[in-house]
Amino acid sequence: MSSIVDRLQQIPVRAYLLTSVIIFAAANSVTRKLTDLGAQNLIDGRNPISFCNVLFVGNLCALMALLVVYRSQLQGRVFQHLSLRDWWGLLGVALLSGALAPALFFAALDQTAVNNVILVGRIEPPLMLALSVGLLRARVNSWVVAGAVVSFVGVVLTVVLQTPQGDMVTMSGFQIGTGELMTAGGAVAAALGGILSQVALQNVPLGFFNVVRTTLGTVIFFVVALQLYGSEHFMDVASPLLWQWMLLYGAVIVVGGQLCWFAGLRRSTASEVSLANSFSPLAGVFAAFLILGEAPTGAQYLGGFVILIGIALNQIGIMQQSDDRVQPKTITTVSEEVEMSSELGFKGI
Repeated sequence: MSSIVDRLQQIPVRAYLLTSVIIFAAANSVTRKLTDLGAQNLIDGRNPISFCNVLFVGNLCALMALLVVYRSQLQGRVFQHLSLRDWWGLLGVALLSGALAPALFFAALDQTAVNNVILVGRIEPPLMLALSVGLLRARVNSWVVAGAVVSFVGVVLTVVLQTPQGDMVTMSGFQIGTGELMTAGGAVAAALGGILSQVALQNVPLGFFNVVRTTLGTVIFFVVALQLYGSEHFMDVASPLLWQWMLLYGAVIVVGGQLCWFAGLRRSTASEVSLANSFSPLAGVFAAFLILGEAPTGAQYLGGFVILIGIALNQIGIMQQSDDRVQPKTITTVSEEVEMSSELGFKGI
């Protein structure tokens, strides 16, 4: 056992970071593939692996795994040290990033191409940067600002140059797909949840936060879905086909991705994390092609290229940040992890 641990410790931290980025980048394509699989195995005309079932059961499976991984942080003394402000913060983050953001991203996958979800979701990093500067008085250099602006322009190009298809919404004379609009809403919710995490959860242990957010997010989503759609919406939630795939999804995408991510954050500098994150959109588009056979359109190529330029500018800015000269440290609190992962985007359930 000790030899296995020693071998794991010898793996470069960059390898852990890149592995987690690839896992998270593939999450959208894997989710779409699973729902397609469910469509081929209907139960009385219903898809047992619907997006709602994937989100609900996937959260339950992830929660079971997280309880095992972070059981040491679920002790009574942790609960005793949490203030009322901490609990309200946890509830707010669970609502935004644990329930609303995943629900909108999953609904978007049902409305538009996976590549659109990947690229439009890139508005989260520049939005979070703007909120950090405006609300938290964060100090950033001109390269980071330029990167955020260029990335945002790339997202806009991806949306406005799309050929209208499916359900469309007219806004200020432009037609925007419902799926793209849902993706933008999910990115906004995730960014707000990230800012709230940095403001209200600075002293909350990271493992405890992940367990509580997943628990509250699951409960909130289930209650809201019951109110909106009724109990029949979850008629197939006990389907063996659903559970066997969700157990695998929860173990690999959620828990495996998070463990690699946290392992990679140890002893990593800000520029190393940012460099790993920069591969996220490329990995996501490549995964969509390999898993779904979904090739990028002309608008996606152009928008994606502009986004990559923005990511490159941001990388230059991160490398010039003075904090990058500080010795790397282990990430142990929510606010630290959110700050390091703000560029990664949606990370599955």
